[in-house]
Amino acid sequence: MTAAEPVRVRCPDCHRDHRYTSPRYPCPCGAPVAVPLLGTAEPAVLHRRIWDEEWVAVRCGECGEESDWPRPEVGCPCGTLLRPGVRTADAPPEDPERPGPAATGPQPAGAAGPEPAERVPSPRSGGSGARPVFRPVPIRTARDAVDTAARYLSWLGFGDVVPQVVHQPEPRSGFPAVPRLPAGTDLRGRGVVAQVEPSTLRTTLRDVECLWLNGLTAAATPVHFALAGYTDEALARAEDLGIPLFAVDPAGEPRPVNGPARRLTAGGPP
Repeated sequence: MTAAEPVRVRCPDCHRDHRYTSPRYPCPCGAPVAVPLLGTAEPAVLHRRIWDEEWVAVRCGECGEESDWPRPEVGCPCGTLLRPGVRTADAPPEDPERPGPAATGPQPAGAAGPEPAERVPSPRSGGSGARPVFRPVPIRTARDAVDTAARYLSWLGFGDVVPQVVHQPEPRSGFPAVPRLPAGTDLRGRGVVAQVEPSTLRTTLRDVECLWLNGLTAAATPVHFALAGYTDEALARAEDLGIPLFAVDPAGEPRPVNGPARRLTAGGPP
C-alpha cells in the first residue's frame, strides 16, 4: 500500500499554509494507492493545463502495477492553483533535517486552508452532525467534470440538479454542419444555475457576468466550476456580485476559491 502522508504547502501569492494529504485511488488489485508527495519541494503554480502533465505514474506497493493517477493540486482561497512536488521513483530520498518551504516562518492569521468535506457542518441540519463525505471521482473527460459539479451541488443541498441542453444554431446554407461543444455546460436545479468550464483556459470576467445574468433571469443562485481556475478580474467581479466560484482538481474535488463559495459550502443553499 502506498502511504498518504500529509505535507504543508505554502501559496507563493498570499503566503497561506495548507496541510494537504494526497487522495487515495483504488488499484485494480484492490489496494489503495496515493501519489507520494515531496514535503521539501516548492509547489508549482498552475497557470495553464496541459493534458499530459495532469497525470503521474504511481506503482502499487502491493502488486507492483504502475498506473496513471491525477497529479495532486491544492486550491488556495486566493484563487491560485498549486501543485505540490511529487516523489517519483528516481527521486533522491528527502532529507528529514531540511524544513519544507511552507514550514518556515509564522503562519498568517486566518491562513488555514478550507476544512475537508467531511468536517463541514451539515447546512440547515440544526444539529452538530456532519454531511456525508463527498467522494471525489478522478476527472478524465469533460463529462466527468460536469458529473462532479452536479454531484457536488447535490451534496451542498440543491435538489434535482441536471445538465441543461444547449441547442446549437443551424448551419448557414452552403456550410457543413460541424459538431461543436459549448464553452461551458449549464447545470440547473432547484434554486441554482451553475456553469462548468472543463477546458484548459481560465474563466474570464465575461463568463462570470454572463452567469450572473443567468442567475438573475432564473431567480436562482449562480455557481461556477472551473478546472483551470479564474483570472484576477473574474475573481474580483465574482466577489462583488456574490457568485460562488469553485476550482476542481483532477482528483475530482471542488474547492471554494472565494468568500461566497466558502459561505455556500458552510451554510448550504440560501
